Amino acid sequence: MAVVVNKPLPEFEANATSGVKVSNQTHLGHVVVLYFYPKDNTPGCTTEAMQFRDRYKDFVKAGATVFGVSRDNMKSHDEFKAKLELPFELIADTEEKMCHMFGVVKNKIMYGKKVKGIERSTFLVGADGTLKEEWRGLKVPGHVDDVLKAVKALKKAV
Repeated sequence: MAVVVNKPLPEFEANATSGVKVSNQTHLGHVVVLYFYPKDNTPGCTTEAMQFRDRYKDFVKAGATVFGVSRDNMKSHDEFKAKLELPFELIADTEEKMCHMFGVVKNKIMYGKKVKGIERSTFLVGADGTLKEEWRGLKVPGHVDDVLKAVKALKKAV
């Protein structure tokens, strides 16, 4: 089942760094930011992770929990998280269950070859477990600020 804005998230379970278990139920009562990115240790993904890191305290102050999501395994995530000193957890979606649920798996052309990749996307989930906003196929510059504005607007609306 796919995600739809203004509808509750479908059921899912996933494992994140630090032994954290994440599901559609674990963070009810909290605003959640799920940002999907193609791959650990690549230039754009590193920049995006650092921007979420640098604004992390602002997200927490606004009442949001941030998770990064990619198809990388837990070892890769642990190393990426440590290297960048990320204060938030990374979800290892190695079987692409969340990626398919959120519709971020896309066909891409890389070096002249057709490959299946992750479309850089972010999803804002309300405290009630409903998808409130989505950003798909986004560009990194300015994106984290846009998400933070949406989190703050959501907090004011409650």
